[in-house]
Parts: sequence; structure tokens; C-alpha cells
Amino acid sequence: MRQYSVPIANRIFRGIFRPIFRLVFYLLSDGKIIGKENIPTHGPYMVTINHISLFEAPFIAAFWPKPLEAAGAVEIWDRPGQATLVRLYGGIQVHRGEFDRQVLETMIAALKSGRPLLIAPEGRRSHAPGMQRAMPGVAYIVEKTGVPVLPVGFVGTTEDFLSRAIHFQHPRIEMRIGKPITLPPVEGKGATRRESLQTNADRIMLAIAALIPPEYHGVYRTSKEPA
Repeated sequence: MRQYSVPIANRIFRGIFRPIFRLVFYLLSDGKIIGKENIPTHGPYMVTINHISLFEAPFIAAFWPKPLEAAGAVEIWDRPGQATLVRLYGGIQVHRGEFDRQVLETMIAALKSGRPLLIAPEGRRSHAPGMQRAMPGVAYIVEKTGVPVLPVGFVGTTEDFLSRAIHFQHPRIEMRIGKPITLPPVEGKGATRRESLQTNADRIMLAIAALIPPEYHGVYRTSKEPA
């Protein structure tokens, strides 16, 4: 089994980064966390979020009770500013739209080492509140590890968040944490298996959708919701 460990430099940075970013969010925004009692107190689990902009990851990394391992698009490691932060914090680089078994095995190893893992099932930012279809890889990881999934819905992390924050408008940002869910077993082989994985990935997104307003649901908006 692949071994997973966090370099000491990353562990030190996380200890420094988290309180600093908590202070920044306290000063620049009106932050609210709902459902903190739903966070497991021990053991590995997967934290899944809706991904609108750049601000969900630093908010959850700053306020979560313990440091999270995080998966992010490989492009982030080349962007000025962002690259410095992710290299110091540490993370798992994901090639979007590709089936990369080595990356999946790294995420599985992180969970099997007892660490919680943060992932955005959509695989990319939506740039607008409406959610996009989840990638099936998130369900594959859960199948291989058997960990519970913790749905987390963000409200207020729109693209104009930073502009409003630096103009001292104190924009509202909410992190809504749902109860852990357990996915049913993946069934079949070939196309049937792929469909089963996608169905489980959709279950995760529906659990997130249940935490946030209908205008954030995107492709997971149901016919029972008001137009």
C-alpha cells in the first residue's frame, strides 16, 4: 500500500497559516459556520464541497478543527500567489478531466493513514453559484476506503467576495456542514460500474445541495423546487 505522510515544513506552515487566515476572515467578512457538531471527532473521512471560487479552500482550511489534506487542480501550483500558498500548505495535485490512478492512490493513502481529505467533486470552479455535475472519481475513492462522506455547502463565496471584502463591506460567507453520509456499494462491471460510480457521486452533490439555497443547486436542481 502506498504510504502517505506530511512533510514537517508543511505541518509547521499549517500551524502558522490557520490562525492568520482565521483573523483575516474575521476582519474582512461576516463568517458563519453551521453544523460544526457534525464533524467526526476521530478517524478518516472525506469532506466534499461545492466549488464556486478561490475562497472555499482557504476558509475551510482555516476554520476546520484539524488540518485537512486537500486535492486541487495542478494548475494552481503554477499560479502566482496561489502557488506559494499551496506549496507551503501541501496538497495533492489533480489533472482535471484525466483518470490518473497514481493521484487516486495518493488520496486513498491519505485517508487510509487516518487523515481527513478535502475534495471538490465538481473538479473545477463553477464561477457562479450553480453546481456542476460531479466527477465519478470521488465515489471511486470512497469505494476503495469505505470512509464516511461529510457534505459541506458554501454560501457567499462568489467571485466578487474579495472585492467586497477589501472595501470593508464585510460580505457574508457561510459554511454549512451536514451530517456524514455512507454511500451504497458500487455495483456491476464496465458501463454498469461507471454508472454506479456516477450515481454515488451525484448522491454526494445532492447531500450538499440540501444544505444550500436552490439558486446554488445548478444541475442538481430538482423539479420539486420553486422556479
